[in-house]
Parts: sequence; structure tokens; C-alpha cells
Amino acid sequence: MTDAAFPTTGYLAWQFSQIIAGRLERALRAEDLTLAQHNALQQALWTPGVSAAEIARRSGITAQSMGAAVSQLVDRGLLRREPHPTSRRSVRLFATTEGEATAVHAASIARRIERETTSPLSPDDKDSIHRLLYRLVEELNPDALAIDSRPLN
Repeated sequence: MTDAAFPTTGYLAWQFSQIIAGRLERALRAEDLTLAQHNALQQALWTPGVSAAEIARRSGITAQSMGAAVSQLVDRGLLRREPHPTSRRSVRLFATTEGEATAVHAASIARRIERETTSPLSPDDKDSIHRLLYRLVEELNPDALAIDSRPLN
């Protein structure tokens, strides 16, 4: 492949991310969640006590946008805020019982969409793409991978 090849890898990655994000946004809308709210719930479940600013960094969105998403989740009783024990300026976020159930359900929707959008690929191709994307994200946005990840049932 030459440098002038079209479509470029970046263009293809952007197109695929737009497809997944669009499908996920539509599916989450039916659950009364935005993509930012989904990210906040998942991060609070994976890393209890995480701050909204850290979730924003991991998600690649502004702190203001994440703050609005978090406030809506707190108002709905899906997240709760607790003061940070050592920093008066920071607030820790935790999923409530209802928030955890919502996060688990939303994660199952995300997995379904990933299965659907990658269905044309063989298992080996899926593994290869996963490994390559992981390496890129690890290099370019390591905060996105800085979670205490555990599978959601």
C-alpha cells in the first residue's frame, strides 16, 4: 500500500467507529441513555470511585460534557457522588444498584452491536484487529485502558 492509497487506514477506522457509535447511540437511546452516560456508568462500575474528569479523559470527551452526563445519571439515581477523602476539589463516583444493573444491560447491548458489526470477519481476523487497535490506543490514549476491568455478566 502506498502513502497515497485511498481509502486510508485512518478514514476506514473513522468510518467503522462512526458505524459502531451510531448503532450504539440508537440502541442506547431506547434505554434512555446517551453514549456519554453509558461510558460514565461502565467506568464507575469498572473503577469504583473514579472521578468525572478521569472518565472524560478515558472516553475522549470534554470534562464539561461528561459532567453533564454524570449529573443526569446522579439525578436518575444510577450514580452517586461521594467526597474524595483527600481532595476537596474532587468527587468520587459509584454506580448504585440500579446503575450497576443498567450498566450490565447496556454492556450486553454494546457486545451485541460489536458482534453484529464484526460478523463478516473470521475469529482470527477479529483477534488481529483487536490486538492492533489495542496497541494503537495503548500508545495514543493509554488513559482509555487504565481501568480495573472485569467482565460484566
